[in-house]
Amino acid sequence: MKIIVGLGNPGEKYENTRHNLGFLVADHLLKDLGTNDIVWNHSSKLKSDTASFTVGEEKLLLVKPQTFMNNSGMAVQLIKDFYKVESEDLWIVYDELDLPLGSIKIRFGGAAAGHHGVESIMEAVGTDKFWRFRLGIGVTHNKSEVGKHDFKDAKDYVLDQFHSEEKGKVRELVKHTSEALQCALEKGMEAAMNRFNTK
Repeated sequence: MKIIVGLGNPGEKYENTRHNLGFLVADHLLKDLGTNDIVWNHSSKLKSDTASFTVGEEKLLLVKPQTFMNNSGMAVQLIKDFYKVESEDLWIVYDELDLPLGSIKIRFGGAAAGHHGVESIMEAVGTDKFWRFRLGIGVTHNKSEVGKHDFKDAKDYVLDQFHSEEKGKVRELVKHTSEALQCALEKGMEAAMNRFNTK
């Protein structure tokens, strides 16, 4: 069984913000893989919205934690324990400040690079050994870079909505990430990395 977790913040206030890129990808993947009778179901027990599929012979659970970004680990741990999956079967999809807008980096393990949602997951599951789909949102932690966007800090930047000139790239990024996830499910992670990792 594979668990694909799109990270974000619940509620209308956060819809379409940079920090909710994981949610956008999860919604797109649901449309790509699903039929009309597969919808998001809220589980208060698992503190998440979930949707389940079978892709080929692989069982798949799509997850949008409803615990807010900085507590993502709480929901991921509940799901990991409930379904008794190994950390290697967790695929986490999230925004990455240090990658340019539109880029994708798939990797296994490693540091959280300051992403509080990933930090929360690492702390909750007790390991960094899970797959990450890191999606570039185009700015570094460098204050001068953030300043170009008239934001005081990175937090303001990630909680703001994408600008109109960015939306085309974002649509392409969401579409390509959904394709990368499907490729990983059907052909394996190495094939997905070779095809989709931004050079």
